[in-house]
Amino acid sequence: MKKILATAVALVALPIASHAQGLQGPGLYLGIEGGLNGLLQSTSTVGGNPASLFPRAGFAAGAVIGWDFVGPRLELEGNFRRNDGIASIAGPAGTFNFAQESYGAMVNAYYDFFAGSVLVPYIGAGAGVAFVNGYSSDSTNTSTQFAYQGILGLGLNINEAWRVNLDGRYYATAGGTNLNFGPAGSGNFRNDNITAMLSLHYKFGRSGYVAPAAAPAPAQAAPPSFMVFFDFDRSNLSAQAESTIQQAAAAYKSKGSARVTATGHADKSGPDAYNMALSLRRANAVKDSLVRNGVPATAIAVVGRGESMPLVQTADGVREPQNRRVEIV
Repeated sequence: MKKILATAVALVALPIASHAQGLQGPGLYLGIEGGLNGLLQSTSTVGGNPASLFPRAGFAAGAVIGWDFVGPRLELEGNFRRNDGIASIAGPAGTFNFAQESYGAMVNAYYDFFAGSVLVPYIGAGAGVAFVNGYSSDSTNTSTQFAYQGILGLGLNINEAWRVNLDGRYYATAGGTNLNFGPAGSGNFRNDNITAMLSLHYKFGRSGYVAPAAAPAPAQAAPPSFMVFFDFDRSNLSAQAESTIQQAAAAYKSKGSARVTATGHADKSGPDAYNMALSLRRANAVKDSLVRNGVPATAIAVVGRGESMPLVQTADGVREPQNRRVEIV
């Protein structure tokens, strides 16, 4: 179980680590926001009679300033909400029009999941103060209250500087809204709101932000190679050649599993066809020695190049010891 949990944590952390400095860097941001606000229906007692509020859809707007820590975010928000509707009071009072406005100053804390990726889910919560105005029957009731909200949303990082967010919020005040309906009396109604908010953020100093480049993958090590030289017009192995082949065989064994290529060459003395055959005899002599030193024959490829690939450039017909060779890779 511990291994399963550790693997799950690693899978969650990997995309966060890999994207953390991609499209989202730390810094100060400003934002504007707006959306639809739904004041939830509530009930109260007005002049001893049951009363209900039937709000219509309203709107919300605001502005924020915050700091992104790449993951956590902290911001100050100023917001405004307004809803209109009808209050229905039982008995002879009947129905009344009403309106509610709320001005809020909030401190919000967020956490971005997969910060730095294109799409960033987030959660948040906020607390602060609200100034609530209730309008009805040509009267206004104003109160100052504690406000709080919970937030769930999804952000879109357009680039390092610009981000769009869409979230849903539950916003409420502790004291509710006071409404005065003239001779019918007054009542206190709950101030519970559901808001769909769209916001646009701009992060300062990020327009030229370049994410740190990922560390380059380590270069593949070149396979070890060895060179065996031959006397003129010969394909038999000298003692020095045998020693070199033993080193090549040891290198093969240290790999555990590898492919070996023995490529034979000749100098430019003699006809092309003869030199091609001679280069093959030399490569096969090296292969036989490798097999004697423990390298499986099936792991060895033999190639003859004749005089086509000299190590030292010479004129045709010149004997050159460096060109009479087999390269083992």
